[in-house]
Amino acid sequence: MPDLTLPDSNDSNGPRSLGRRLSMPIFLVVIGVGIIYCVTHLMHDLESVQQSSILPYLLLGVALMIALGFEFVNGFHDTANAVATVIYTHSLAPNLAVVWSGMWNFAGVLVSSGAVAFGILQLLPVELILGVGTSQGFAMVFALLIAAIIWNLGTWALGIPSSSSHTLIGSVIGVGLMNQMMHGPSGTSGVDWGQALAVGKSLLFSPLVGFILAGLLLYVMKLVVRVPALYKEPKKNTPPPFWIRCLLILTCTGVSFAHGSNDGQKGMGLIMLILIGTVPTAYALNKAVTPAETQTFLSVGHHASEVLGKYINGAAPVADPRATVQLYVQTKAVQPDTVVALKQLTDIIDGQVGPSSSMATVPQNIVNNVRNNMYVASEALRLMDKQSAPTFAADDAAVLKNFKGQLDHSTKFIPTWVKVAVAVALGLGTMVGWKRIVVTVGERIGKTHLTYGQGASAELVAMLTIGAADVYGLPVSTTHVLSSGVAGTMAANGSGLQWRTVRSLALAWILTLPVSIALAAGLFWVFRGLF
Repeated sequence: MPDLTLPDSNDSNGPRSLGRRLSMPIFLVVIGVGIIYCVTHLMHDLESVQQSSILPYLLLGVALMIALGFEFVNGFHDTANAVATVIYTHSLAPNLAVVWSGMWNFAGVLVSSGAVAFGILQLLPVELILGVGTSQGFAMVFALLIAAIIWNLGTWALGIPSSSSHTLIGSVIGVGLMNQMMHGPSGTSGVDWGQALAVGKSLLFSPLVGFILAGLLLYVMKLVVRVPALYKEPKKNTPPPFWIRCLLILTCTGVSFAHGSNDGQKGMGLIMLILIGTVPTAYALNKAVTPAETQTFLSVGHHASEVLGKYINGAAPVADPRATVQLYVQTKAVQPDTVVALKQLTDIIDGQVGPSSSMATVPQNIVNNVRNNMYVASEALRLMDKQSAPTFAADDAAVLKNFKGQLDHSTKFIPTWVKVAVAVALGLGTMVGWKRIVVTVGERIGKTHLTYGQGASAELVAMLTIGAADVYGLPVSTTHVLSSGVAGTMAANGSGLQWRTVRSLALAWILTLPVSIALAAGLFWVFRGLF
């Protein structure tokens, strides 16, 4: 078997070496500016908060550190996959590759939509989302994040590219199951298994897509692009031909950007829960909603109330509209009073927001209640659309969908400083612990050295798969897509696979969900007692 050592990056001669030496200080300056930006904007947001106790600020600080710690671990655990191919084909020196990948992860996080973040949160029981500022809310957040960090660090220490996506989703399921076990069937809901199934499909099929498509792409490349150098083992410390090098750097850039835009969102939703739970007056409602947008919100809400009124079927008003709608969200069973309760809740929201000129001026003493009303109404509308029950006429369904969008714009938002904070954590993590995972991907999947064509095929498929998942708001595993892509190219090339590594990858893939479920469930039970 050939010597598959990491390429030497210590050459001190020439402009290329100068670029490598300058890249790290420049990136660190960018990170430093990002940290200053985050702290400044957080302090500005907290200026309007009226707290008589220092405890919420302490909880906020601890929770943010743990959440950003998860993203830091995600950085050196998952982002390393993006740089493995350019390092092992000598397209970029290791230090420069890590900095380059970190920069594009940073950019990917900044342009992310938030759809993946809130898609994962929908797995949680609705009562935990609404009670995020309570003791059980903090127990939930800490259990989720600490369980994910423990498993990620354990697999990283063994050099196994496991999935941070699997880990976090397993943690969410574990908390939901333990919440249901602790409360019994009355007054609580467990995991949203419909949403869990949709997420599970994306995690299950994405590695298969990576394996098959990367192998197929390499096979097609060999038929169409008849350049022998593309399919030969790279010479030690010798960069590939210019055009091949450009292709590999381009695919590395795409995977890094897609990873940031998809994986970077996974901590964002939890950070928003932390902010809402500790300082709801600052983050429960989206203060960026303008007065004009607020008036549009109220107008659409009026129209939605009128539409719902057409489907009441003579049902009498209920005493507690939000509790009735929340019960529907928990059970997903439409009752005779569900629609009338949703109409009442819509009218309540209108009455709470209407006297204010914008979301930013809603009285501080009711913002958390307004946010919870909006969240429950939005979830109910999502489920009604998904179940097609009750059956709304097409025009009426469009009005209700528009109203749900307005509700989400006011509650499901991510401030820019949160995106920057996650980007900084990912970038720092990428620089610190990339080598273990890179060695596994570059050396231990196939029996021969990674060729240029294999690296390009695996990364191109990974880039497109992750990018497509981001568009549809589905979480996928960068680790599994890329490592399975490398395995697919090795199989297609007839290079052979190191089955010991493949078994370790498969074992990590199988064990991640049950282990993270058990860890998070146990931690949630412990933290409920502590808090």
